Amino acid sequence: MTQTPEIVNVAKIPTTDFIQGRKGEYRAIVKVRAGFMTTVDDLGITANWGKQSWNAAIDVFRDFKKGALQTIQFKPEGSNSWLTVFARSGKNIKLADVALLADLKVGDINQNWSNTTLYNQYQYAAVGSKTWACKAYVKNI
Repeated sequence: MTQTPEIVNVAKIPTTDFIQGRKGEYRAIVKVRAGFMTTVDDLGITANWGKQSWNAAIDVFRDFKKGALQTIQFKPEGSNSWLTVFARSGKNIKLADVALLADLKVGDINQNWSNTTLYNQYQYAAVGSKTWACKAYVKNI
């Protein structure tokens, strides 16, 4: 397992630590244009040359249009249980796994999540973010 970098969480986003560098499957709960929720998993996307395209929570996070993604779930290899590693309700982020926060860049948030509690200028300042390419929840050296 890989070590997750230390998270700086001035924005006080509630966190989980379920991923812990483990491999597994991801699925997303998304709101469609018609207004109802549906589940999307990587199996439909795997047609992409037969390779799994969601290898990390950040891949799922970046794969949907603004406002669509509601929840990301993770099922570790060897388990039958789905664990929630990201959840939102309206503008409030209810939880995010530390592995997802470690991968988030300012651009990820500013692009599609600027109307949520992920967007926080004090958070960006606390980690020394200067550009959209900088990490949002890990110190930028």
